[in-house]
Amino acid sequence: MKMEEYPNVFVMDHPLIQHKLTFLRDVSTGTKNFRELVSEIAMLMCYEATRDLPLMNVETVTPMEKTTTQVIAGRKLAFVPILRAGLGMVDGMLSMVPSAKVGHIGLYRDHDTLKPVEYYNKLPQDIEERDVIVLDPMLATGGSAIDAITIVKRSHPKSIKFLCVIAAPEGLKALTEAHPDVQIYCAAVDRCLNENGYILPGLGDAGDRIFGTL
Repeated sequence: MKMEEYPNVFVMDHPLIQHKLTFLRDVSTGTKNFRELVSEIAMLMCYEATRDLPLMNVETVTPMEKTTTQVIAGRKLAFVPILRAGLGMVDGMLSMVPSAKVGHIGLYRDHDTLKPVEYYNKLPQDIEERDVIVLDPMLATGGSAIDAITIVKRSHPKSIKFLCVIAAPEGLKALTEAHPDVQIYCAAVDRCLNENGYILPGLGDAGDRIFGTL
């Protein structure tokens, strides 16, 4: 589903994604199940976010005869999770695209200023040859996503997309204004942020729930 006010924002309302998202939100969902759900949702979202990859014809020999089939036309992908919560999405994405390379950007949010602080940056050496999907389960204020995408842009990749599970309207507005060329994929757009910058109704701190550090 495409949001009318944000033409580059795509909300994935597939029943399987929404079903799993319900259990992801539930406060009683434990670390193991939470981690599995994040990975499964990322896998399903990857399917939709790569829908526009170009195809090329190749000749394939089946057990019966030669035929013309299709493969992805030379596009190389890179997944770049924002540490640490974004790590929870990587396995699901790689299960769909095992050949993708993985970079990492480390950002943490200063709890007083709510601004992201960079502490790690390691991208594939051939990033300029790749289409990049930046990963973070939550798009709250948008600060971390904006900074991570700015960092990736310095390496001049072919394209950049941003993939999150839950977005706040404030984060969507900030990210689309800062990077209007970046497509955003999310499973839900929630109501708002609270005074501490957390998404409501949200699902709490994704990193803490993925890694059991509550």
